[in-house]
Amino acid sequence: MVSKKNGWHYIGQIVKYLVLLMFLLFVILPFFWMLSTSLKADSKEIYAFPVIYWPSHPSLANYIKMFRVGNFGRYFLNSMIVSSLAGLFAAMAGILGGYVIARYHFKLRSAVLFFFLFTQMIPMFIMLAPLYQMLAGMGMINNPITLVLLYTNMMIPFSIVTLRGFFQGIPRSIEEAAQIDGCGRLKSLFSVIVPIMLPGIASTFIFAFVNSWNELFCAIMFIDVDKYRTIPVALNSLILKYDIKWGEMAAGTIMSIVPTIVLFSFSQKYMVAGLTQGAVKG
Repeated sequence: MVSKKNGWHYIGQIVKYLVLLMFLLFVILPFFWMLSTSLKADSKEIYAFPVIYWPSHPSLANYIKMFRVGNFGRYFLNSMIVSSLAGLFAAMAGILGGYVIARYHFKLRSAVLFFFLFTQMIPMFIMLAPLYQMLAGMGMINNPITLVLLYTNMMIPFSIVTLRGFFQGIPRSIEEAAQIDGCGRLKSLFSVIVPIMLPGIASTFIFAFVNSWNELFCAIMFIDVDKYRTIPVALNSLILKYDIKWGEMAAGTIMSIVPTIVLFSFSQKYMVAGLTQGAVKG
């Protein structure tokens, strides 16, 4: 006979799984709808009423059109190069800056940390106008390097603050032992400490990569040449005044999330370990 206590326990478990199932459906539904729309070659099926949830004849026509006509391959490569470089530079700056703040005691260290955190509260679009004037005077408009520098600059404060927590969680004795064996400070940092911090570095790189991959305002403002455009700008260009190309936009959106899904899938163990370690020790 099931006791009253066990009965309430089973009811609680059922409610919990029902809530999780509803949340899962809520998250998956937009992706299913984008996939379904991207496979509808006939626009009549997209605007049909009652709604057609799955195309009668699934087709890759929208994907092919994006690559052949929409030059999506070029946009994809641009986003990959810009985001990868921005993530790499931000992670490197985070390693050096986080190490200095965690290991050295100097005046205004708390003020520096507060400044880094304060910069994250400033919306980027507020700075677009002065940035445009400055970069236009330097001749850096319509240059992919400009996006790399801007994205790196945006991600540096987060990278430094995050990796500082990881450095604080690593005992100084490890560095001291390496220095006794003849390693200099930089060599002990990159040969001994950095391998231990791979989860934190991976999580920092992924965060910087994803934010750079999805950024739109700077890409629109500073890039006006088609061959240098990134994926967010390309998808935004599909929104016309009165006619939105839903099929092509859905296909482009599906393709644009593939790199982030792959990156998270292959780096999942580093991300989970890194974020957990940073939260506990930072």
